[in-house]
Amino acid sequence: MIVSEDFSEVLEEIKLFTIENKNGTKLIVSNYGAAVVSLFVNDRHGNLSDIVLGYDDPADYTRDEFYMGTIVGRYANRISSDTVIIDGQPYKLSAREGGYHLHGGSVGFNKKIFAAEPFQKAGKSGISLRYTSPHLEEGFPGELELEVIYTLDNEDAWTVEYKAVSARTTLVNLTQHTYFNLSGNPASGIDEHELKIDSAHFLPVNELQVPTGDFMSVHNTPFDFRQLKKIAADINAEDEQLKLSGGYDHSFVLEKTYTPALKNAAEARDPLSGRVMKVYTTEPAVHFYTGNFLDNIKGKKGIIYKKRSGFCLETQHFPDAPHHPDFPSTVLKAGEPFYSKTIFKFYSVL
Repeated sequence: MIVSEDFSEVLEEIKLFTIENKNGTKLIVSNYGAAVVSLFVNDRHGNLSDIVLGYDDPADYTRDEFYMGTIVGRYANRISSDTVIIDGQPYKLSAREGGYHLHGGSVGFNKKIFAAEPFQKAGKSGISLRYTSPHLEEGFPGELELEVIYTLDNEDAWTVEYKAVSARTTLVNLTQHTYFNLSGNPASGIDEHELKIDSAHFLPVNELQVPTGDFMSVHNTPFDFRQLKKIAADINAEDEQLKLSGGYDHSFVLEKTYTPALKNAAEARDPLSGRVMKVYTTEPAVHFYTGNFLDNIKGKKGIIYKKRSGFCLETQHFPDAPHHPDFPSTVLKAGEPFYSKTIFKFYSVL
């Protein structure tokens, strides 16, 4: 679905904020969708390169259909059908053709202006981004006050924290949707990147790419990333799940019963540059997406983004949790605080 709006006033409100540490690592953030526009990280030789996909023109973010670098909500990923039951009450959500809700709806958090406030602390700096989602926005009950905090420290860890509270019982499932290419050259693609995901099970999907409710073992499947392997190693295998999604677009289970503990989620490496990214999260799943729907998109510096120009590691609760009682709950009770944390830690190896 493409939503047509007049963005002329929005463009006047879009601002960029730069956060930099003592190593030269630099995070550039927009208050539009809380988007990470650029992330400059050193390679093994100390050369800084931008390792995330994005756009040079702020107007391109208003037209973007790929959630490029943005915060996704009020519910990340998919919910089957257009109706959820919360406290016995049905709520009709905005839905796409085919009858499923995706990434917060027609105008999700990725298309909102956040109130931004930079901060400086000992050994780290960052930005607080706030947005108030009104009652029944995209069909979700309760006015939701959201704060997203990006922090960059001198150990090259980018921390994403989410804090929220709702006036009514509602659903919340938030994620950060940055596309990474650790080589710093999206034109080269991500096939040769190596990936490890600390997961023994993934969530198989149906033809709408909504989880079936099953937990499938990764053993002896293309989804086994328990040891480092190239992203492209099995991506073209004769596998029904890969065919349904045109590559990887699946949630990997970190824990079947949610705990707020910080967990190892994933590790990605680019052998050419030596850059390594480790991901830690309090969330029970990480959704691995290989940019299957990128198709000749003009990105930064005029580079054309194509299929597998970048990958996402979206930490989150399980998709379609409202319809699967065995999945960790995404219900947020009225007045109760919501908190989630993900850390992207960067370093290089020789």
